Amino acid sequence: MSKVIIKLENDISTDDIYPGRFMATVLPTETPQFAFFDRTEFNAQLKAKAFPAGSIIVGGENFGCGSSREQACSTLKGHEVAVVAKSISRIFLQNSINLGLQVVICPTVEASEGDELEITADQVLNRTTGRTFEQVKLPAARKGIMDAGGLIPYTRARLMAKA
Repeated sequence: MSKVIIKLENDISTDDIYPGRFMATVLPTETPQFAFFDRTEFNAQLKAKAFPAGSIIVGGENFGCGSSREQACSTLKGHEVAVVAKSISRIFLQNSINLGLQVVICPTVEASEGDELEITADQVLNRTTGRTFEQVKLPAARKGIMDAGGLIPYTRARLMAKA
């Protein structure tokens, strides 16, 4: 079980997650400091490591819309958070899979900041409200890449298994 650390509205763009003015900083070890930079209170909490690994960001429709910048995913992965959203933009979803950011598409999810969520193989359970929501299952190959920590660790493990 993990706690919802922020509930966001629809159409959260990659510029909201990782503002374009920081594009000169692209190293995954440096990008986390700019996560949700313009949401100053939340950014300060992230930088202070106020949330444990596995904490959840809940988004509405079209989470991660906008540019194709993968830094929006790496900045969140650097904080070891997961994203549960009603829908996720196509490019953000693929970048998340490639980088191993844990994302869950759950079209009917209802959760508030502070709620405790449990993510199973096919559902999101809101332990605070007692409600259960079906998630959209990713194809096995995509889920395998995400669960391995991204495309590079996934490929490395597969190559090592063949050696």
